[in-house]
Amino acid sequence: MNELKNDRYLRALMRQPVDVTPVWMMRQAGRYLPEYKATRAQAGDFMSLCRNAELACEVTLQPLRRFPLDAAILFSDILTVPDAMGLGLYFEQGEGPRFERPVTSAEDVRKLPIPDPEQELGYVMNAVRTIRRELKGEVPLIGFSGSPWTLATYMVEGGSSKVFTRIKKMMYAEPQTLHLLLEKLAASVVLYLNAQIRAGAQAVMIFDTWGGVLTGNDYREFSLHYMHSIVDGLQREHQGRRVPVTLFTKGGGQWLEAMAATGCDALGIDWSTDIGEARRRVGDKVALQGNMDPSVLYAAPGRIEQEVAAILERYGQGEGHVLNLGHGIHQDVPPEHAGAFVEAAHRLSRSYHL
Repeated sequence: MNELKNDRYLRALMRQPVDVTPVWMMRQAGRYLPEYKATRAQAGDFMSLCRNAELACEVTLQPLRRFPLDAAILFSDILTVPDAMGLGLYFEQGEGPRFERPVTSAEDVRKLPIPDPEQELGYVMNAVRTIRRELKGEVPLIGFSGSPWTLATYMVEGGSSKVFTRIKKMMYAEPQTLHLLLEKLAASVVLYLNAQIRAGAQAVMIFDTWGGVLTGNDYREFSLHYMHSIVDGLQREHQGRRVPVTLFTKGGGQWLEAMAATGCDALGIDWSTDIGEARRRVGDKVALQGNMDPSVLYAAPGRIEQEVAAILERYGQGEGHVLNLGHGIHQDVPPEHAGAFVEAAHRLSRSYHL
């Protein structure tokens, strides 16, 4: 495997000195880029794009050709694991992901297999190996998974939800059924992420998109507990180098201390939490990733630069910051605005690392 030419992203996650604050964007490969739309059309549909290692590699690399980003992130979907459990994932036009066979009972949970990452999810590992090879050591590759709670919400609801009534009904009326489902998902995610690490992912991230819909007690019991068990089960070193792990709970700013106590290396934060306040709360326990509102990218480049400057100032001097959006880039953002964000991040952050 190639030695990294730019490792500032990994160094920042481990709170080591860097020359500038590293920057990447959640969903940096995606529909805001015309070249992505062309490749997706070539693939036929979204899951066909994910399952084709060469095309998944192509869309992973597209934003890196445009912008001097400090990391690549595997192009995939958080629902690959439940799909591999046999729930029949499909995508409705304008509706998002759906499952043909949602989980509705304890019997459904008992029947779920724990997927073998090199078999049922082998296409993801092929994509990781292909991307890692084609990156040629330019920047590190981030692997990822959805959190058990977030995956469970889709599996029980049958797709996206705004109110989460089905999964919350299971949580309050049949908590033992939900715990059994979350245990299976945590075991599956450990296997899945460790396989990504062996295939070449140099850092991993757990996306807990829906943890923020829970009360504090329920978050700890049904979301954080299982992310903690995943952190405990991950391979934290590969090829002589530490593999940092980042936890991101959207809407989870009130639980940063509890998240930092899991033993992860970094926390992602959304735009609803002040990054300076977050840094004061977690101290030097973990690095922080974030946290510009993706909608700022609709603004003129001068306004984007102001926001980057404000986030850098609030974080302050020193190490342990990865500049990112607080969630995924919107599909109708002009690509040149994303470029302005990356350029401003590097230029304005240099003085914070002297």
